[in-house]
Amino acid sequence: MRISALLAPDIRRILEEDPEQVRELLEEIHPEDLADIVSELEPHQAALLLGRMPAEGAAPIFERLEEHEQEELAEQMKPESVALIASEMAPDDRADLFSILPPGMAEDVLSNLQRVDPQAAEEMREIAQYAESAAGHLMTTWYVTGRPRDTIHVAFEAVRSHAELTDTPIYNIYALSDDGRLLGIVSLRELIIAAKTGEEQPLDPLLHRNFISVPPDMDQEEVARRMAKYDINAMPVVAGDGELLGVITIDDIVDVLTAAQTEDVQKIGGMEPLDVPYFKTSFAAFIRKRGVWLLALFISEFFTQTALRHYDNVLSAIHGAAYYVPLLVSAGGNSGSQSSTLIIRGLATGEVKLRDWWRIAWRELGMGIVLGLGLATIGFFRVLMYPEQHAAFALTVAIALVGIVVAGCTVGAMLPILLRRLGVDPATSSTPFIASLIDVTGILIFVNVAQIMMADVITRFEVVH
Repeated sequence: MRISALLAPDIRRILEEDPEQVRELLEEIHPEDLADIVSELEPHQAALLLGRMPAEGAAPIFERLEEHEQEELAEQMKPESVALIASEMAPDDRADLFSILPPGMAEDVLSNLQRVDPQAAEEMREIAQYAESAAGHLMTTWYVTGRPRDTIHVAFEAVRSHAELTDTPIYNIYALSDDGRLLGIVSLRELIIAAKTGEEQPLDPLLHRNFISVPPDMDQEEVARRMAKYDINAMPVVAGDGELLGVITIDDIVDVLTAAQTEDVQKIGGMEPLDVPYFKTSFAAFIRKRGVWLLALFISEFFTQTALRHYDNVLSAIHGAAYYVPLLVSAGGNSGSQSSTLIIRGLATGEVKLRDWWRIAWRELGMGIVLGLGLATIGFFRVLMYPEQHAAFALTVAIALVGIVVAGCTVGAMLPILLRRLGVDPATSSTPFIASLIDVTGILIFVNVAQIMMADVITRFEVVH
């Protein structure tokens, strides 16, 4: 059981009886657990709890709350109280907070923040100028800097001063020119090792000048891929003229990846992504986000029904043919879903590039043929298990299976690439949409194969009827 579930009832009782005791109770609890406790409380109770804490203690808790929880709390608190907490938050978290506040409230809080901490207000404006999906919006302006001519001793003093002011992780020291351009980077680990030979030696020989950086307008998911590729814990954000604007740390990238993966999984499942956690989402919001997509998928299945009605004479002519339609189209839908899932994930991680489309097409074509032949062999003997069926129809099912699985693999792989080329999120080509598309394609393939392989049976049926 989570600690929040155990302590939340006691916190509620103390808030009602003697709010002053709350601070003593919470002093030894980790901010992450405190955030869970705050999430269990009603908004007015959570606001009262944070109001009883010093701003430097409330800020780490506030930073760890979900965005909708921060907004609910801010609405319950006075603008000056929110500003005090915001002044103690990390710059990137502070900018995120202002991005979710209603415009009027944001202006009130910002004016109070300008009075309490002008530097924090300026940092917020600097980060807020970038799009929420851009690297600049994710960066923090809290990092340790130095000059190439500084000694290791001076660098250590800068690290100590930084650590006393903030709990932001320190991975590197960034050496800047007099005009703020990033000249090189030295890790804290390398600094500690070099200090063994004396702290009076300069930083210059230790600097890595061939460093990896990103521009402030780069998409955050691309930043995450680059950090993973080069195994970087902190990525410098650099302007076109080489000026160091900020640093993106790995803890923020984890949040980006989690949010992106959650959104993709929900889209692949055939629904609009949720803005808030499952139990925080209202019933009406669920109906809206799921119902619209279900309706779209339901309407797309009209084409399947239309195809079946159009070829009703062919299916009626071949005894038992209708029994195999679900078997055939499900094989195509499943193979298409497999391919689309692989390509969507490959595009998300950068493993698959748009220029690789022809290689993917050939690869999926080959896999479709091999997988289709395997299923066709099983399907052939499955049909022959029924005495009323004969080899011609079994061969029809087998050939149709190969064609349908090939179509499923190739369409499932190419559709996400096409959507990415058009600038649409590939996850939009969710597995239900792929399945609906392959349903129609599968029926067309099956009926056309049947018209060729069993033309005499269909002709006799049409003459009689």
